[in-house]
Amino acid sequence: MPRPHLHAARVHAPAMITNSGDIHGSGNGREIVKLSAVAYSTSPSMEAAAGMNASSDGGRRPLRVFFLPFFARGHLLPLTDLACRMAAARPAKVEATMVVTPANGTLIATTVTRAMDEGHSVRLLRYPFPDVGLESGVECLGAAAQHDAWRVYRAVDLSQPIHKKLLLEHRPDAVVADVPFWWVTDIAAEIGVPRLTFHPVGIFAQLALNNLYAIRSDIIRDGVAAPSVVVPGMPGKEIAIPPSELPEFLLQDAVLSMEWDNIKAAQLAGFGVIVNTFADLEKPYCDEYRRVDARRAYFVGPVSLPIDSAVHRGGDGNVDCLEWLSTKPSRSVVYACFGSWACFSARQIRELALGLEASNKPFLWVVRSEDSDGLWVPEGWEQRVADRGMLVRGWAPQLAVLAHPSVGAFLTHCGWNSVLEAASAGLPVLTWPLVFEQFINERLVTEVAAFGSRLWDGGKRNVRVDDADTVPAEAIGQAVAGFMDGGERWDKMRSRAKELAGKARAAVSENGSSWRDLHRLIDDLTEARASRVPSYEDS
Repeated sequence: MPRPHLHAARVHAPAMITNSGDIHGSGNGREIVKLSAVAYSTSPSMEAAAGMNASSDGGRRPLRVFFLPFFARGHLLPLTDLACRMAAARPAKVEATMVVTPANGTLIATTVTRAMDEGHSVRLLRYPFPDVGLESGVECLGAAAQHDAWRVYRAVDLSQPIHKKLLLEHRPDAVVADVPFWWVTDIAAEIGVPRLTFHPVGIFAQLALNNLYAIRSDIIRDGVAAPSVVVPGMPGKEIAIPPSELPEFLLQDAVLSMEWDNIKAAQLAGFGVIVNTFADLEKPYCDEYRRVDARRAYFVGPVSLPIDSAVHRGGDGNVDCLEWLSTKPSRSVVYACFGSWACFSARQIRELALGLEASNKPFLWVVRSEDSDGLWVPEGWEQRVADRGMLVRGWAPQLAVLAHPSVGAFLTHCGWNSVLEAASAGLPVLTWPLVFEQFINERLVTEVAAFGSRLWDGGKRNVRVDDADTVPAEAIGQAVAGFMDGGERWDKMRSRAKELAGKARAAVSENGSSWRDLHRLIDDLTEARASRVPSYEDS
């Protein structure tokens, strides 16, 4: 495939995000970039790892790989898991460095410290979060209030000069950069090292978005009145999606639609792509992806497996819920969580509360801190459900929850991490997508991999939360009760989920498909370093 022209890196207008999750330009704001003289620092304990100058491989120092995550937990956590897995795969031969802002570094500090305690070379390298008017310590989407989310996207654009200064100064052997940081491909080329794109979204959704973007003009012409859009070029069964469930950048001009070509060009011009998935979950889509969308593709997930000490992954959360789960019968609890950035109306949250009550099933429900002020709680609700329901406000240890034997099903927004973690845990899911590619992920879960079912088909769904119909409590209660009560269809989904869990474990085990791709990635990067012209860094 010919490689598209890659535009020179530049600072764009800041971006703002709407409730639907799409990005729209606003203002300039370049003047607020502040490059601190102490921009780059590591903690004293982690600096010790930097002293490794040689390995048993001919006396050469370890392969130094930098990882640059986007400012969201859903990107930060799997990329940190990947860094730790690479360091663990080749002890003393791979040095992984998470390049993060201070508050985001705090969220992964426990994971990094644990990896170091096990003797793996994993470090933190901190750089300042751009000054975009957020409160001190607010540096990711999950921490920002909904009305301030656009500021996080502004920080993405304003990170370009910081990333360039940092990479030119430290000159790693390779850079794994998150999708939004497309300009890293040019910077890596300037210093003569490979850049890989990290995708926290699965292959099925990526292919669908790519193919839908190719017919974007037709989608815009037909508008939202069209009953559905058939995704072209997908292997396997036909996938059709109503326009109201498509990401808005496919329906109107937005920064993402204007940046799409830059993102794709940077991906194709780079060394390769790393995806948090496993081949058995997304066949034959993985084969198609290797053919059309990457020079090299590495499917290395689930990077969260094996689940070990996952309680504090992503920051301190409510661990009392694990003790509460232990008081419930096996497979009796429905776990309801909609990610760290989902936005429900107060009315919808109230209906969800009443629906979980009406299901008469044990439930563990996680709500965002921003939604936990209690104003939406129906009078007497918490008292009525106290014996069989638990409400977690803020952050919950999701991996540990999903692995708990008392959890029998997952009510989810279909964010990719949640989909992958449910499959890895062998849990059938009830789907309630909200924004961006989540409606596409839902098709994989319900129509292709077949380990889940839609919560509701009775009204209008929309990526704009304010334009979606409110799902009534009665429908929620009936769906949850019916799902948990079982039946032939439910048994098939549970059986399929257990099958996927076994395949996920096999994928990351020795000689599994993801294990092989991870080791192939390290071998390819080692070979790329060996082929470079020696520099003072290699002496």
